[in-house]
Amino acid sequence: MKLIAGHPESLVPVQTKYCGGCGHGIITRVICELLDEMGLQAKTIITNPVGCAIWADLYFDTDTVQPAHGRTPAAATAIKRSLPDHLVICYQGDGDLAAIGTAEMVHAANRGEKFTTIFVNNAIYGMTGGQMAPTTLVGQKATTAPDGRDPDSAGMGYPIRVLEMLSTLEGTRYLARGAVNTPANVRKTKNYIKKAFEAQMAGVGFSMVEIVSQCPTNWGLDPIQSLEWLENNMLPFYQLGEVKDQIEDEKKRLAALEERK
Repeated sequence: MKLIAGHPESLVPVQTKYCGGCGHGIITRVICELLDEMGLQAKTIITNPVGCAIWADLYFDTDTVQPAHGRTPAAATAIKRSLPDHLVICYQGDGDLAAIGTAEMVHAANRGEKFTTIFVNNAIYGMTGGQMAPTTLVGQKATTAPDGRDPDSAGMGYPIRVLEMLSTLEGTRYLARGAVNTPANVRKTKNYIKKAFEAQMAGVGFSMVEIVSQCPTNWGLDPIQSLEWLENNMLPFYQLGEVKDQIEDEKKRLAALEERK
């Protein structure tokens, strides 16, 4: 009998620490499948920070580095510049990337650093107890916004669409947003990540795939309800698809530079 699915070699066979219904596990598996399919396991380095992403080094059977909270892009920059033939991945959540690490990510993107960020957006602080995140929706409840996020309340402001913000920077080459709430969206997300990895290995500039993900525990929902809540609330605001794709243009530009040498 032909085996059509199995345990990815790049995925360590251990019991998950993620909550039931969490999207992180799906995202981790998808990345590991791609590392196997693309033959990149031995040349991959994962950088993962504080937050739920802190568990990544338990699951990826690759080299990993765990930088300080929010400093993952700085570490990834150093690693990629030192080892340009390796696949360097920033694996970050919204509390890390869009809050304490915002400056690090914006400047890395603006410089066109040639690593790939996997940005997990579940609109809440997961590991630390469900506080409001920069991506929390207007009206969404959190432990620090028990009545829901109110833009008119001091200090709350509006949710940040990270990809749309980064798309204005000259250094970004590929930005896409996927989700892991349905099999169809998982397949599309996998294709986005593969395209970002291929772009990085071709020497194209900064790439990021944002993944809209469910967090049943901190949303106060069961896993099935969380899928419905994501579909009805997050996806209308964080619209899926490719936000920016300049891969082919950048390849042509780099080829032209090589010809002039």
